[in-house]
Amino acid sequence: MGRPAVFLDRDGVLNRAFERDGVPVPPRTLDEFEVLPGVAEACAAFRAAGLLLVVVTNQPDLARGTLDPTLLQAFHDKLRAEVPVDDIVVCPHSGHEGCWCRKPRPGMILDAARRHGVDLDRSVAAGDRWRDVDAAHRAGVSSVWIDWGLGEPLRDAPGARFGSLAQAREYVLEVCGAPRA
Repeated sequence: MGRPAVFLDRDGVLNRAFERDGVPVPPRTLDEFEVLPGVAEACAAFRAAGLLLVVVTNQPDLARGTLDPTLLQAFHDKLRAEVPVDDIVVCPHSGHEGCWCRKPRPGMILDAARRHGVDLDRSVAAGDRWRDVDAAHRAGVSSVWIDWGLGEPLRDAPGARFGSLAQAREYVLEVCGAPRA
């Protein structure tokens, strides 16, 4: 039996996302990249309980040419400096390319699970968009919807709904069968 994991969307779950013209968007500058309150502590508790932490993030601005790969790396370096994550998996494609990795497809979750020997039955994916919930279901993991007030309708019902990752901490530990940290 493999290790349970927490698959984490990035923007809106780990770091602040922005709403521009009614659409959620990622930060555009390193100064805008801000880890949300309670995230580092929740992830430290997950890590202390033996859970693998994998960030799975759609970054279509790479394909569009509006996100420099160097800036993306700087975002991830800043994230790793503040939050104990084991892996960061990025889908660099736009929605028009039909790739296997872009959420709501389960490719990033399934690939990371294979590479890290993850027990999907005891794993959770947390995200703030319908794509995250759908990807979790397609990969066969429990889902947590982080509802920060965007008002986006979901296609599939999540396993649970919380206002932040910090609020979801105990639920995630329970679903993963992990001892409380």
